[in-house]
Amino acid sequence: MTASPLRTRAGLGGGVAAIVVAAVCMRTPLTAVGPVLERIGTDTGLSKTLLGLLSALPLLAFAAVSPLVHGPARRIGIERTAARALGLLAVGIALRSVPGLPPLWAGTALTGAGIAVCNVLVPVVVRRDHPDRVALMTGLYSAAMGSAAALASGVSLPLAHLPGSWHWSLGVWAVPAVVAAVVWSRRPNGLEPAPDPAEDEPDLGPVWRSARAWQLTAFMGLQSTNFYIMVAWLPSITASRGASGALGGWYLFAFQLVGIASGLVLPAVLHRVGTPLTGVVVSAPMLLACAGLIAAPVLLPLWVVLAGISSGAALVYALTRISLTARTSAEATKLSGMAQSIGYLLAAGGPVAAGFLRDHTGSWTPALLLVATVAVVQAVAAVVRL
Repeated sequence: MTASPLRTRAGLGGGVAAIVVAAVCMRTPLTAVGPVLERIGTDTGLSKTLLGLLSALPLLAFAAVSPLVHGPARRIGIERTAARALGLLAVGIALRSVPGLPPLWAGTALTGAGIAVCNVLVPVVVRRDHPDRVALMTGLYSAAMGSAAALASGVSLPLAHLPGSWHWSLGVWAVPAVVAAVVWSRRPNGLEPAPDPAEDEPDLGPVWRSARAWQLTAFMGLQSTNFYIMVAWLPSITASRGASGALGGWYLFAFQLVGIASGLVLPAVLHRVGTPLTGVVVSAPMLLACAGLIAAPVLLPLWVVLAGISSGAALVYALTRISLTARTSAEATKLSGMAQSIGYLLAAGGPVAAGFLRDHTGSWTPALLLVATVAVVQAVAAVVRL
């Protein structure tokens, strides 16, 4: 496959840098919340169920916005759409750091909307500009995304000790979003060529009727469900197993840091093991981690590492399969939009369900059993033949 004119104009190095700077912004606004979630509850009076809903609100935004991304990307171009989304992300992050419940909820929703657009478009740019290195580039941008997200988890609680409490620890992540918006606004704008009607198939309808698309969507949603349960509640779960609040933030940091490494290794595993079986391989450690957290909390670091291995590898697996399954950039945008819309709608229930179970049982064990069940279903979704 020959390089597109856009790929040549943009330059390989500049394209990689733009992907990385966008990736840095795509999870930090979410992972910064978990370590201070209990503080938010104390300051606002929100129950754990409502705190779970606050954590799930960006995912609901993902579900609502993702199917709509294809339209503006086609009309005004991928780069221009991404730049505007990153600007919206910066506004949302800044707004939710303003004291008061209305700014918190509204800013969180805008933050989710900005991230949703990048969730859809960055894999499309990877496929368009690096068609011969999709798995490698997916691992690279996932590593950048995970590294920044892990850092946000680790420093969130220390930042909350500064004047302004947890508002400061959330608001600081508007800065990289502004930088990313500037970078993408200066990139050559990639307009999808208007294809002949005969070449525009399969259109959105056929994609939504595709059994393979639903299989990919199921895996995307299930791995996202467990990731966001962990992002929201892992510090609280580890605290219930004897860790301090500050250490819980660093456990979340470790969870994501290990995920970076496993995501980078994933392309080699895919090559050696094969696509369906790899889906089982990446799901199994989460099941073991949940069993360990319930039965042997004394080995807490081990279980956090296993959970991180599973989560990081499962994300890269899901994104790689989406990129490799699509035949064109237009189809990739539609497939990515579908997988992330339905997938994140499913995932949005995870933090809420986990918080609800904790509120009504007084224990995190039922929530861990929920995560274990999701991991089993995720493995089945990877191997079932449709």
